[in-house]
Amino acid sequence: MPLADPDNSFRAKTLLDRFEEVRRYSLRLAEGLSDADATAQSMDDASPTKWHLAHTSWFFETFLLRDHVAGYRLFDDDYPYLFNSYYEAEGARHARPERGLLTRPPLTDVMEYRRHVDGAMAQAIPGFDEALLDLVELGLHHEQQHQELLLTDILHLFSCNPLKPAYSEKTTLSSVDASPLEWIDGRSGVHQIGHDGTGFGFDCEGPRHDVLLHPHALANRPVTNGEWLGFIEDGGYRDSSHWLSDGWAWVQEQDIDTPLYWSRTADQGWMEFGLDGNKPLDLAAPVKHISLYEADAYAAWAGARLPTEAEWEVASDHGLPNSGAVWEWTGSAYRPYPRFKAAPGAIGEYNGKFMSGQFVLKGASIATSPDHTRSSYRNFFYPHQRWQFTGLRLAKDL
Repeated sequence: MPLADPDNSFRAKTLLDRFEEVRRYSLRLAEGLSDADATAQSMDDASPTKWHLAHTSWFFETFLLRDHVAGYRLFDDDYPYLFNSYYEAEGARHARPERGLLTRPPLTDVMEYRRHVDGAMAQAIPGFDEALLDLVELGLHHEQQHQELLLTDILHLFSCNPLKPAYSEKTTLSSVDASPLEWIDGRSGVHQIGHDGTGFGFDCEGPRHDVLLHPHALANRPVTNGEWLGFIEDGGYRDSSHWLSDGWAWVQEQDIDTPLYWSRTADQGWMEFGLDGNKPLDLAAPVKHISLYEADAYAAWAGARLPTEAEWEVASDHGLPNSGAVWEWTGSAYRPYPRFKAAPGAIGEYNGKFMSGQFVLKGASIATSPDHTRSSYRNFFYPHQRWQFTGLRLAKDL
């Protein structure tokens, strides 16, 4: 293991405190879940809670303890196969759609795995050099991403249960400022976007570079449930003129006519299932769990469009209001910035290889972990996916 520079001691201590904080938060998110809750997998895009807890431990064990701590022995020789996600450089792995079949190891063993990794990391971090401390920091932000996925995945799982159980009555998405929609003039001309090198940023957030913005305006808030009802009642899901060709095919094939988790009954009216259970639809809350296809169709119906990634980020740098309630779809493809280069080795597979066929979302949501937001953050999903807390903000040309 490389010897630590004495100047790194403060950073190492800070990162160790942060490591313990982030790892504890993952356990808090899993509190109250049974082994069955933590093992089941509701669809291919989702992963069981147990798998998230193990995979984030595998990340630290593999890329730090195994590779850089002399004499470290794997907790279990089978775990690299079970809990690798998509790192081709790390070899064969269990198929993603079949993670719910991992009834063994039980949740208790996964918790013991976490304790084993945590103990070894606590001993190792004070001796890490700058490069390894950077890797620890990457691992912590990686775990925060999985904390958000843990919540969205358990929400989808519970939505499939006819009992509609609540994950937590304390977790709810409050209304945003649902005053009349107003337009905020966006910045035009040449600006810079991308991570500026201050603090942590994923590799895909850089390099920082110039963009040219044409005159435009952004809405002062995300679209609300009440406004989305207007789209539904006006036949928005039945009028092909609003939809991209792929989106219209998706709507027809999947029989889509509302955002995910909406329902309607004669006696209860419109309802929405969330982490706090099945509740009456809050008309003032931002619409969420919509696909890029739906967001784009709504914008066309409203006589507007989706903002570009650059428009949104520059606006956020200058105080864009009401951001952070839901991830906001942009009309920008998730592609590399000019001069982007993926890191060598397995870590280089983290973001770069996914820059195909997906769209960028900006902001944050109720499920986003604390201290895990910044203007340059590039979330990305395929255009049909909507189990995340995804919404939209309108934009228009001037």
